[in-house]
Amino acid sequence: MPLLAVPGAELAYDAVGPVSAPTLVLLHSGVATMRMWDPQLPELARKHRVIRLDLRGFGATTHEDVPYSNRADVRAVMDHLAVPSATIVGAGRGATIALDLALESPDRVDGLVLVGGGPSGFATSALTEDEHRRFDQLDAAAEAGDRHSLLRLETGLWVAGAHRLESDLDPDVVAFAHELAAANAGQPDGVGTAEPLQPPAVDRLGELAVPALVMVGEYDLSPARAQYAHLLEALPDATGFCFQDAAHLPNLEHPAEFAHVVLDWLAERGL
Repeated sequence: MPLLAVPGAELAYDAVGPVSAPTLVLLHSGVATMRMWDPQLPELARKHRVIRLDLRGFGATTHEDVPYSNRADVRAVMDHLAVPSATIVGAGRGATIALDLALESPDRVDGLVLVGGGPSGFATSALTEDEHRRFDQLDAAAEAGDRHSLLRLETGLWVAGAHRLESDLDPDVVAFAHELAAANAGQPDGVGTAEPLQPPAVDRLGELAVPALVMVGEYDLSPARAQYAHLLEALPDATGFCFQDAAHLPNLEHPAEFAHVVLDWLAERGL
């Protein structure tokens, strides 16, 4: 896997597909690595150049404990691969980064595909009683310094969602989700300080002129579903899609449907 040296880090990235084709840049969620897109990669790369990377604190990317910008890191990979602009596909925190990038560098973004994430500066929505209980378990593991249990509990919560257990899911999906999270276990605690977009995206969504496909899983947590509703209302050109019987990682639970929805939208928009 190639590495790109940037100030304070070496970014692991991957690029496949026709060089002359429209480009997609895939940004992973906070409980995964760039490998979360493995199920869609062959289909997406048939008619697109597909770039993905491990953000700082994740996967095979190495970093120092210094200030940094996720937006600058994404631009650095695009510059290195001579990509002037692309459709940015982001899941979870990757969706937040995608929106911030589109506002900071509108000339670099042709379209947005946002999965289970929302704008920076979005007020935390109320959790259900069950969600509070599950997050209390995460807090207890963190206070105990049990990083292994914390990773397993966090991944289990996000992959299963608000009203399901891991035992309700396909065992292969659960195993892959934990494999993705385990790849982050060796990362040092000090990632550095991420430079926020100022002002944040939440009150600037009307500035975005590019089309957006906004997606969420039926069983994703309350904050993600609230962000989904807000994006559909606030973005000037947004198309919504809710995956039934899926949570925070619908591309793992319904890989073929996910690729179909994204590719159909890209074709409709000429992206």
